[in-house]
Amino acid sequence: MYNVDRIRQDFPILKERIYGNKLVYLDNSATTHKPQSVIDSINDFYTKKNSNVHRGAHYLSQKATSEYENTRDKVKDFIRSENLEEIVFTSGTTESINLVAETFGRKNIKQGDEIIISEMEHHSNLVPWQILCKRKNARLKMIPFDESGKIMIEKIPDIITDKTKIISVTYVSNVLGTINPVKEIVEIAHEKNIPVMIDAAQAVQHMPIDVLDIDCDFFAFSGHKMYAANGSGVLYAKKEMLKDLPTYKHGGGMISKVDFDNTVYEKIPYKFEAGTSDIASIISMGYAIDYMKKISILNIMEHEQELMRYSLEKLKGVKGLKIYGNTSNKCSIISFNIDNIHHYDAMMILDKMGIAVRSGKHCAEPIMKHYKIEGMIRASIGLYNNKQDIDRLISGLRKVQEMHN
Repeated sequence: MYNVDRIRQDFPILKERIYGNKLVYLDNSATTHKPQSVIDSINDFYTKKNSNVHRGAHYLSQKATSEYENTRDKVKDFIRSENLEEIVFTSGTTESINLVAETFGRKNIKQGDEIIISEMEHHSNLVPWQILCKRKNARLKMIPFDESGKIMIEKIPDIITDKTKIISVTYVSNVLGTINPVKEIVEIAHEKNIPVMIDAAQAVQHMPIDVLDIDCDFFAFSGHKMYAANGSGVLYAKKEMLKDLPTYKHGGGMISKVDFDNTVYEKIPYKFEAGTSDIASIISMGYAIDYMKKISILNIMEHEQELMRYSLEKLKGVKGLKIYGNTSNKCSIISFNIDNIHHYDAMMILDKMGIAVRSGKHCAEPIMKHYKIEGMIRASIGLYNNKQDIDRLISGLRKVQEMHN
C-alpha cells in the first residue's frame, strides 16, 4: 500500500505554513523537496566527513571518496547502466547537456552540418545547440508536436539528412507532461548511425529508467528534481562515446600527469570531472535514490498517475479552464490557463492561499509560440502530493475566478 500520509512526514518543509495556510506544493517540476534522510546526509557529511575526494590519503578523504563513489554505483544501478565509467557527475542537467554540446560539437560538428531537437524542448536543451550551430555555421532543425502535445515522430525520417550529426530530445516535456517515445526515436536515429541525447530531467523521478533498453548515447538529469540537493547531476554516456570525446573543463582531478609541455588526462569518467564538485550534494543523490527505491519507483509512478487522473477530472469542473498537453501518455505535469485571467495574477492569488504553482513561459518559449500565448500556470505532482492538495488547488482556482468576476 502507498501510504502518502506516512511519506509526507518524511518531508519537514511540508509542515510549514504559508500566509497562515498549510503548504500545498505543486511546483515539483522546478525543484522537489527533500526527505529528512537526504537533509541528514548533508549535515552528516559536513559534521563528520568533510574532505575533498580522490586526492587525499587521510581518513576523512578516504571516507568522503568512498561515499562519493558509492553514489556513482547507486546511480548506475538506478538507470540500469552497465559500467561505472559511464556515469559522469555534473552540477545538473544543464551542465550535462552543455558538456555534450561543447565536446561532441567541437569534435564532430562542421559547417553545414545539422542538429535536430524538438519543438517542446526546455531552453537548456535548445540554447547550447543553438549557440553551437551559430559558432560552427551549422543548422538547428526541429521536430514539431501536434495540438495535443504529441511529438510528430512520423516526421523524423524526413527531417534527418546525411548532414544530421546528433538528435537531442526531452524524455518528458516540462510544460506539457508528454512522455516522448524516446526508444523509437533512438531506433530511427541509429538506423542512420546518428547518436541521440535524452534530457531526462523530468523523467527519472517519475518512472523506471533503463538506458540499456532505450539504447541512447547520452542521458542527462538533475539531483534536485529527484529529491536530492541542488548542485548535483549526472551525464550518462556510452563508454565508447565518452572515450572519444575531448575534454570539457580543465584543472585538478581530471589529469593524470602534467608538465609544461603536455598533459595526460585521467581515465573516464574522471576526465570530465575537473575541480571540486558539490560533494555533499552528489552524495545526497545516493540517499535520494535509496529513498525512492525504498518506496519503489513503480509505486511512485502508480501513485502519481492516479493523482494526475484525479486532477484532470477535477479540473474539468473549473469553467473556462484550458489544459495544454492532452496526450494519453502523460506524466505528472498539468499546464493550463483560465479564460480572461492572467496566469501571473492567478498564481499570486493561489500563493496567498498557500498553494505553490508556477506561472510563465517555463523556460520553453517555443511551446508558448506554438499555442500563441504568453504563458501558462503549471501544477506538477511529486511523490508526496495527495488528493487534498488537488482539492485545495481546485478550491483556490474557484476563488481566483470569484475575485475576477
